[in-house]
Amino acid sequence: MAKRRHSPEQVINKLREAEVAIADGSTVAEAARRIGVTEQTFYRWRSEYGGHRIDQARRLKRLELENSRLKRAVADLTLDNQILREASEGDF
Repeated sequence: MAKRRHSPEQVINKLREAEVAIADGSTVAEAARRIGVTEQTFYRWRSEYGGHRIDQARRLKRLELENSRLKRAVADLTLDNQILREASEGDF
């Protein structure tokens, strides 16, 4: 089965749809099936996006991308620094 990536907007809309179904008396399994995901995915989405508005979810994803980019930059600079230290300790 092919994996699908849902945008934060789609996730929040599907969570709202599932919450309405649960409020109407459906079980979590039925609500998850209705929105086309597994129960595990529903619970993971709810823990990550529960209570967020669409603009907050977009901002969260943007910040996560920026954070990963900055972590890579720090790792690269740290590696460069270590290489320069090792090179400067050698006998010439």
